[in-house]
Formats: sequence, C-alpha cells, structure tokens
Amino acid sequence: MIEVRDLHKRFGSGRGAKAREVVALAGVSFSAGDACITGLLGPNGAGKTTTLRIAAALIRPDAGTVHVDGIDVGARPGAALARMGVLSDARGLYPRLTARENIVYYGRLQGMSAAAASARADAVASMLEMQGLLDRRTDGFSQGEKMKTALARALVHDPANIVLDEPTNGLDVLATRSLRETLRRLRDDEGKCIVFSTHIMQEVERLCDRVVVVSHGRTVADGTLAELRAATGQDDFEETFVQLAFASELRGESK
Repeated sequence: MIEVRDLHKRFGSGRGAKAREVVALAGVSFSAGDACITGLLGPNGAGKTTTLRIAAALIRPDAGTVHVDGIDVGARPGAALARMGVLSDARGLYPRLTARENIVYYGRLQGMSAAAASARADAVASMLEMQGLLDRRTDGFSQGEKMKTALARALVHDPANIVLDEPTNGLDVLATRSLRETLRRLRDDEGKCIVFSTHIMQEVERLCDRVVVVSHGRTVADGTLAELRAATGQDDFEETFVQLAFASELRGESK
C-alpha cells in the first residue's frame, strides 16, 4: 500500500532579479491499495511526475509524507524502496549490457545473490514474454523491448508495490497491449499495489480500479471511474476529466 499525504514542493528557477519559484505540488494526497491499479491522472505540468519522484525517494518534499507499507520514504528510503519497483519515464538501461545483465545488476543492488537474481530474471522474462531478449545487448532495442527490460528490472526483487511514470509513452499498439496484460496479471494473480501516471483516457478506462485526478499541483478528485462520472454527471470519461481537471479554467478563473 502506498499512502501520499499532503505533498508540497516548490522549485526555484533563474537567478537575481529573474529568480522565481515554481509551485509543483500544493497538496497532493491519495491512498493506493493492494491488488489495485490506481491511476494518477492529470494534464501536463499537473504534478504527476514530481509526486512519483518523491514516492521513489528521488527528491524530497517541502512538506508532506509518503508511506510504503507503513514505511516513511523520507525517513527510511532504503527500506521503502526495497518494497517498491519503479519504472520512470527515463528507462535508464545500460546499452552495453544485455537485458539479463541489466536485470541482474539491479537485483544485486537490491541485495540479491547473483544466482537468485539470474533465476528471477528468467522468471520475470517468462512472465513478460521476453525470453528472446535476455541475452541481447539493449543497445538498439525498440521502445517496447526497452520497456519490457526496464519493467523486468523493476520487478526483479518481487516488490509488493509498483510505480510507473507514463509507461506507455512511445509504445506501439502491441507493446501497449502487452503492458496492460502484464499489469492486470500483477494485480490479479500477485495482489500488487500498482500506481501509474498518465494523461491518456483510454489507459485509465481499460486499467484503473481507482483514479486520482491532480491539477495545478493539487488532488481535485479521487474515486472509481463510476464515482467520478456520477460526481460530474457525465457518461464520457474524457468529459469527466475535463470538468475535474480544468474546473477553474472552465469558470474563467486564474490559477
């Protein structure tokens, strides 16, 4: 389970008279349960990636907390990350290593023995249907092949919680369908807590058990698709999202 409570984050830009602060987060909160796919949905610049980077201990919030299975990420990042598998928007593969070597290396960083990491690489490759990629260097991989390798790397230590930042970016139709099927298996067969960010309505409708909508750095809605549709009186989820995420713009208000 991942619990996000009242996250705030500002970034500075420029120097001297041109210096200014950018408010990335101004109160993001939500809970993501086990055996559940939670979608973090919002327009570009809403704060989705910043939220997930804080959850993955890559940056620290100015205020607020993230707990992973009860572990405070800010206070005990190593223990929290041992319970998480993170797939960021930057795949970060080592191009001169094979897919197996990338996966095993990450397993070793997670404290696994070389033999255990290699065995787990085979098991995850079978689940992701990527056995033919394991002993190829990742240099020259397609976007779909890179995604599978990065996801296998994130799953090598069998984490209870999985965080993905816009995982379908750059993927073709078949790779996207493969990823969806994998996430469903991880939820249904292994009871994983899965959080993924996106701005693609189709992904949300086909995958999510719950949806958290963020806008201007704040949580503006949280519920099932049916609950959010009912709250806005819309049958079409795209219209639901527009009403929730762009409420101030629709009313003609400033940010």
